[in-house]
Amino acid sequence: MLFAFGMPSTGSLILILVIVLVLFGTKRLRSAGGDLGSAIKNFKQSMKDAQDAKKDNTPAQVVQDKGNIIDAEANVKHTDSPVNKASR
Repeated sequence: MLFAFGMPSTGSLILILVIVLVLFGTKRLRSAGGDLGSAIKNFKQSMKDAQDAKKDNTPAQVVQDKGNIIDAEANVKHTDSPVNKASR
């Protein structure tokens, strides 16, 4: 029986692995594994940086090697505009 209640058997897991290898191929699986590994590594590094920043009482710096990330701090500036007068 492929999936009964509970944990699948070793034979079932091997059969699933073979089907996945046939469907996706080793090259695509190797690429996905590498991507997953680098994502986990970046996540752990970010967590470590956040913990270090928390210990030092400094804001964490956002860094990404691909794409654009804007790290900013929003400040409220009161002016004489009608929008600000209505919200006060």
